[in-house]
Amino acid sequence: MINKRRSAAVLIGLLTATALIGPPPAAADDETPEPPAEPPKVELVLDVSGSMRARDIDGRSRISVAQQAFNEVVDALPDETQLGIRVLGATYRGEDKKQGCRDTQQIVPVGPVDRTQAKAAVATLRPTGFTPVGLALRSAAQDLGTGSTARRIVLITDGEDTCAPPDPCQVARELAAQGTRLVVDTLGLAPDEKVRRQLLCIAGATGGTYTAAQSADELTGRIKQLVDRARDTYTATPTVVGGSAGCDGAPLLAPGVYSDREAFAEHRWYRVPMRPGQELRASVSVALDRPVNPDYGVLLRATTPDGRELVRGVDAGSGRTDVVSAGLRWSAAEEESPEPAPTGTQPARTVCLVVSNSFAPRPGTQVTPGMPVELTVDVVAASPAPDGPDLGRGWALLLLLTLAGLVTGLVAGLLTRWWVATWREN
Repeated sequence: MINKRRSAAVLIGLLTATALIGPPPAAADDETPEPPAEPPKVELVLDVSGSMRARDIDGRSRISVAQQAFNEVVDALPDETQLGIRVLGATYRGEDKKQGCRDTQQIVPVGPVDRTQAKAAVATLRPTGFTPVGLALRSAAQDLGTGSTARRIVLITDGEDTCAPPDPCQVARELAAQGTRLVVDTLGLAPDEKVRRQLLCIAGATGGTYTAAQSADELTGRIKQLVDRARDTYTATPTVVGGSAGCDGAPLLAPGVYSDREAFAEHRWYRVPMRPGQELRASVSVALDRPVNPDYGVLLRATTPDGRELVRGVDAGSGRTDVVSAGLRWSAAEEESPEPAPTGTQPARTVCLVVSNSFAPRPGTQVTPGMPVELTVDVVAASPAPDGPDLGRGWALLLLLTLAGLVTGLVAGLLTRWWVATWREN
């Protein structure tokens, strides 16, 4: 009978705790058995428009430099990486812009690489037509498909899109907003400011990178780096989460990395469950994937559910950076009782995280979808600052100070006597 009563009490206690704490937090790494890991998938998208005939890279044409780079990358490709190649502006030689702006083809399907086939397909390319970058990006995303791991597009071009719509920057934002775990890295072959801004926008919208390649070695080395990065990091993708307009009802987050979208001048809330003796460490990064007015900032705050601020982290910029980040640390060590409850019975508490920004769009800037946000959350054992040396209290401290004073006076007197004696002799 006693055992039955104890079992019932334990069950009631567990149900009560569950009701008070609420639903379990979202986890970046689910504990359920994972399916076999997908191989890293990359698609190289090459601009073969007429401007690629220009001979301004090491005295060679841009297309020949790109072809050499492709051959070296294919030879060095890791066996587990699946590679596809798509081109734009490679076949239509006419003047009909409507037809020329549909000119994009996948010449090597995404999959295990047949190196001979891939190099032969690239070797036959000749600069021809228009530059439908936006359409090529959208098609490349379809080539790579969806799945549990990140996909990577590497775009190599020497000019801005000549076929918008669709605008390539807007296409990149749409792809990122779909949560397809797609990253677009861009490589620019021409020192043109308009091209640089467009490629920066495409890369920033998807969490990718932009690089200006001014030599064959630079282009080859950078493509190899990006393909290797796809192999090394394709499984480390943030979990998509949607922040709320207030702490009540905000998503519960377990330790991990999360991605979200935040509108201009918006506040987005999240919740993190904690126990006494734990420390919260959080950071946020907001990518500026479109033109904004200068003088802006990002604020990350930890608050109680009733709005009392616990700690904050802030970062500001003046228009010279593409990412703004802030971080914070907080623990409840000082708020704990002197005699904490036994392990396993300590009540959990909820800390609210608030991500705010002071960005303002420039005239004509697209405001939807929101800007990319990456939030990192970790909960660890509290690590308070070390205490200073304890000199004692009361009579013990008084005695120590008295002895120190006597010793100091004695040493000072001896040194003075020695100095006076030496001075008189000299």
